[in-house]
Amino acid sequence: MDDAGSGPPASTDRRYDNDAVWQATERLVDAGLTAERLGYDSYWLTEHHFQHEGYEVVPNGLMLGAVIAERTERIRLGMAFNIIPQWNPLRFAEDFATLHNFSGGRAILGVGRGTVPREAETLGTQIGSFDNPSQVKADDLNRRQFDEAMQVIQMALDQETFAFHGEVYDFPPPGIPDRGGTVKELTLVPRPRYPYETWQAITSPPTLEQVPRRGWGGVFWNNHPTFLTERWSRFAEVYEEAHGRALARGEKRMLVLCTRVEDTREQAVEKLRPGHDEFWKFLGPYGWSKGYMGADGRPAPAGLVPTLEESLDQRIFLAGSPEDLADSIGWYRDLVGVEELLLFPGMPGDSYDVVEEQMARLAEEVLPLLS
Repeated sequence: MDDAGSGPPASTDRRYDNDAVWQATERLVDAGLTAERLGYDSYWLTEHHFQHEGYEVVPNGLMLGAVIAERTERIRLGMAFNIIPQWNPLRFAEDFATLHNFSGGRAILGVGRGTVPREAETLGTQIGSFDNPSQVKADDLNRRQFDEAMQVIQMALDQETFAFHGEVYDFPPPGIPDRGGTVKELTLVPRPRYPYETWQAITSPPTLEQVPRRGWGGVFWNNHPTFLTERWSRFAEVYEEAHGRALARGEKRMLVLCTRVEDTREQAVEKLRPGHDEFWKFLGPYGWSKGYMGADGRPAPAGLVPTLEESLDQRIFLAGSPEDLADSIGWYRDLVGVEELLLFPGMPGDSYDVVEEQMARLAEEVLPLLS
């Protein structure tokens, strides 16, 4: 993508051919191997569909994760995020258990509800977003699907036998004949042989209340520090109310930061600008910037497409020298006690060589300054 930036072409006007998409897929596998070599704890993919524009090319991170697992020994493999309402929950549970067992317990169960109507409505759900007129109705349907699907997935993964009869899902359906009787319960084959963690993206007030009650980890991305601090603390309050145990300062919460490291801040800002602007040109209309702070001190209006200066001033993107980035990450560690940090070192338009260079500079020049 050599024309990234705030101007034309429009996000939906690009079209990459199948060879280019597959080359990107292979380079994502290579980056996973690079992450292990550089000493990262985990490597995270994502799930998106039908994106001929080239922004996201991985429809099944569990399958790609299995390829990476076969070629690595240590690194854990996460998904930010598996879009659960777009799956049959039992097929998803089977695939996750297979990856987790095959990798020796290295899979991380990352789950979300989705972003893009093109994907959601094609694959059997809906998603409320800034450009979706039926936002409330669609959001309600999506939440009901997600909630029931996650109940099914956890029962299937954790129990020897299970049955679930809800408004959306009915497993097993009544009356299935089987060798002189009817099927009353099911057993997932395989089930996980190792413990696993569950993490969900927190992007709305209802999700902030639900995730800690379920005992999962919460992932926070694109939040002004003021909102991050409020939500980080609220997560801990709800968790303690639900489970009767106070969390350590950074426990069960993950911070995502988009980064660019160069020799100087000026160079980093210059290199980051095209990809940052392309990122928000694509995702701003879907409501991803609602964690930014508006001029009135309240969350930014829906559909904001922030400038790079806004992103840097609000500390949502980090750009600078290794020392600059270490100082900024350390500032967040002091602010909320970050223990789990997910770094996002590549923007639309960056070549995979550049992304791997960024991974190396973060691992070798930035993170050692924090130890």
